[in-house]
Amino acid sequence: MKTLATQDYIVFFLYFILIVSYGGYIYYKKKKKEADSKDYFLAEGSLTWWAIGASLIASNISAEQFIGMSGSGFKMGLAIATYEWMAAFTLLIVAVFFIPVYLKNKIYTMPQYLHQRYNGQVAMIMSVFWLLLYVLVNLTSILYLGALAISSISGLNLTFCMVGLAVFALVITLGGMKVIGYTDVIQVFFLILGGLVTTYLALNLVAEQYGTTGVWNGFTLMKANASDHFHMIFDKTNPNYMDLPGLSVLIGGMLIINLNYWGCNQYITQRALGADLKTAREGILFAAFLKLLMPIIVVIPGIAAYVLHQNGYFGNELMQDGSLNPDRAYPTLLNLLPVGLKGLSFAALTAAIVASLAGKANSIATIFTLDIYNKNRAQPASEAQLVKVGKQVVIAALLIAILVAPFLGIDKKGGFQYIQEYTGFVSPGIFAMFILGFFWKKTTSNAALFATIGGFLLSLGFKFLPGLLNLEFLYSSGFAVPNADGLYEIPFVDRMGFVFLFCVLGMVAISLYENKRGVKTNGLEIEAALFKTSPAFTVWSLLVLGILAALYTVFW
Repeated sequence: MKTLATQDYIVFFLYFILIVSYGGYIYYKKKKKEADSKDYFLAEGSLTWWAIGASLIASNISAEQFIGMSGSGFKMGLAIATYEWMAAFTLLIVAVFFIPVYLKNKIYTMPQYLHQRYNGQVAMIMSVFWLLLYVLVNLTSILYLGALAISSISGLNLTFCMVGLAVFALVITLGGMKVIGYTDVIQVFFLILGGLVTTYLALNLVAEQYGTTGVWNGFTLMKANASDHFHMIFDKTNPNYMDLPGLSVLIGGMLIINLNYWGCNQYITQRALGADLKTAREGILFAAFLKLLMPIIVVIPGIAAYVLHQNGYFGNELMQDGSLNPDRAYPTLLNLLPVGLKGLSFAALTAAIVASLAGKANSIATIFTLDIYNKNRAQPASEAQLVKVGKQVVIAALLIAILVAPFLGIDKKGGFQYIQEYTGFVSPGIFAMFILGFFWKKTTSNAALFATIGGFLLSLGFKFLPGLLNLEFLYSSGFAVPNADGLYEIPFVDRMGFVFLFCVLGMVAISLYENKRGVKTNGLEIEAALFKTSPAFTVWSLLVLGILAALYTVFW
């Protein structure tokens, strides 16, 4: 039934009051200090390791994971968990190699890094690009998919849900990064608790369908009756190979996706840039452990829904416009929860959406205020003025998202794939520009521009040319597969790997040519000691790697 009972609303409003009250406490506690832009945008020196780790996860997990990844779990199985488990591995790389470089060079925003390493032109181009991407792809998709999920569970009007989520996020975001970071701890608690409740229900339902009870029995029966849904690596005969092409999810494009997202993304790195190195690394390590847990919450329910659907449990509830829609799996499961628990899971889903909206809106405000507004003034703005502009940008960004989200066709494309596909057009070039800028001092500004613009054009070419030119040799050589329209297409994960390699080769060639002509570069301050980790960090990191190795071995 697509309604919430009175008890569910009580649970939800208790959650709402808790978040707003705690956020208000944090805000007024820090308001005694004079307005400071670094404190507002970065919570400089204020976030503990557990707040950083929780905030990273709260900002990352949203409707596209709960709804989209559960839908992908329904459709293709545990393999979609590679986005979560490879993220755990990637977070360790970011903690060891990326964060020390940012902190050592006092870098607070990604455009600032590009300005410091390359030049103002590269930084300004990427500032505008990131703003457009964050507002028109990320913020809108989080808001629209979140509102769809909330509407499907509660029966409330879609527009009302969009406005409600935006206002809730606005209340938190206007308090700055410190309020976001500490309220995210509570958000993650609700997110995990409510998510585990849904997983528990789903596994119990599977067990009951086969005449038994218990979560472990449900999981065992699920594996037995959907064995094809418990493989992490697909071969070419698998119908989902286009989305997750074989070993590329381990050693190819999936690494580019994750390294770019977790290491070169203002939305994510912002949580750690205001801390010291030890605290930042500990927070990122905590986030890596939480990432190992996420598939239990966002993928397993989708697989359970698949098994239940195969047994005819849902009837036509997963149908939309005459065809099966896997993205309806998670909301349908939530509607089966008993009164009270449904309110808890509803709060968990809302927490995930609101935390992501708040984090994204804060990043948009940070980039616009510090890297566009302040850089293009004759005189730098005062700290109070920067904070004021930042708050205005938050309001404007959320308002734009409300107005344009319904017209982008996000629900038609599949939420999770929508974000991956569109960000994938630019991620390889951006990551090439960042990684060479970090570790090769000879990299020039023109090489960075090539990666930015050329990477985007290469991505378009790799996507459309195989089908337009009917390049069958790409299929016979193993690089392309027929898509839904029967046209040859390179899987987008592979495409990102190829574009990254071409961007690196192009950047190296351009840089070497310009080096010979005497073009000077702005290398960063880097020393080997930066990458040394503490014994405790090393031990816990090895534990994460051991768990990952075991998971991939068991579910290969």
